[in-house]
Amino acid sequence: MIQKRPTPPLSGTQQADPTTPPDAAATPRPGAHTAVAPLNADPALPPYETVALVLQGGGALGAYQAGVYQGLHEAGIQLTCLSGISIGALNIAIIAGNPPEKRIARLKEFWETICQPNVGVALHPFVEQSLFNLNDLVRQSMSAWHAASAMMNGQKGFFTPRFPPAPQITPGTPGNASYYDTSALKTTLESLCDFDRINSGEHDVSVGAVNVRTGNFVYFENTKIRLRAEHFMASGALPPAFAPVEIDGDYYWDGGLVSNTPLAHVLESRPMRDTLAFQVDLWSARGGVPTNMSEVSDRIKDIQYSSRTRLVTEQLRWSQYLRHTLMSMLEDIPAEVRDSKKAYYRLVEDLACSKRYNVIHLIYRNKPYEQHYKDYQFGLAAMREHWEGGQEDIRSTLQEPDRLAMPEDVSGFVTHDVHREELELRMQPRTRHARTRKA
Repeated sequence: MIQKRPTPPLSGTQQADPTTPPDAAATPRPGAHTAVAPLNADPALPPYETVALVLQGGGALGAYQAGVYQGLHEAGIQLTCLSGISIGALNIAIIAGNPPEKRIARLKEFWETICQPNVGVALHPFVEQSLFNLNDLVRQSMSAWHAASAMMNGQKGFFTPRFPPAPQITPGTPGNASYYDTSALKTTLESLCDFDRINSGEHDVSVGAVNVRTGNFVYFENTKIRLRAEHFMASGALPPAFAPVEIDGDYYWDGGLVSNTPLAHVLESRPMRDTLAFQVDLWSARGGVPTNMSEVSDRIKDIQYSSRTRLVTEQLRWSQYLRHTLMSMLEDIPAEVRDSKKAYYRLVEDLACSKRYNVIHLIYRNKPYEQHYKDYQFGLAAMREHWEGGQEDIRSTLQEPDRLAMPEDVSGFVTHDVHREELELRMQPRTRHARTRKA
């Protein structure tokens, strides 16, 4: 019989309205990412109509998302909607393209494959991990070495340097206009994913890309078209490293060029539904002021690819508040008044909505040793650290069951960020102390 994992109680929760932040619970460091059966196959979730996993793009940092998924799998949370961009789209392909009992193993196989160099002999995993565990200086050196290797040699099952190189000025072909060839990725995806399963309707699957000709952002959705490996590759075709992917006569680049976060697409889909969304970001909009050029390059990426997720959630919260307000107003208007102006009130009814949304926001946090090349340092040891960080964050989040509760505030929209809650909790004593001194 499957045993349920005990969940230690915490006091309080932070939603849209100010409440007491939860205590910072101590969580054990997760072990190796091995395939396991769900520990709670029937979690006591509220009756959400959609439970979504939304994955941002971020290259080598995407192993963090695999760790988050493993934590959700262990908690027995059944997902109905999967959406991703760039590396998030590739993780989505692995998850949607396999039965639940094989997903963790397939994700592990995918990441352990693409974290191997194309040429040469990689360090033995034990040796690499032992060196990685020494200190931040060693970790920084190893990360720089892995990033240089990715640039020079590519990554196994993912991309290789294009030879002969793409022309710089003379005319060429769209499919060769890049520094690297990603044909190996197609083979990898087709070997690890069952595309019949992806298109079976078990999940609503969508991935974002940009039409190179029009500059328009598009979503490839299995509810509208049959998804193939090319759709997921297009979502991750970041120029100038990767060439656009041709699909039905059009060429597509990485969706992160326009928007690196598909959250709005999921929450604004029609018909609107009561939704629990796990939004997993790989870039943090918040960060320190750079003091050298390496930090400048790193901070630029953080800001550029974070896609202002918190701004998006605030806009969605406000929109949903207005919809709830319209719904309340309609309920107070007598039926005879509404019948007298049916066309007008029908328009208002279309805008009104009483659905509720709960966004669980997880954001990868930069490590002290990481530099501006963190999104292409495909080292096994760094990958494992990212993976385990995702496990730790989702486990900390799920320790407070109230975070999964159906929103009951006036807007019908709440967000939770375990890191922000812990930060505010740590800052509270300092704030009180400062006020006391001022008084």
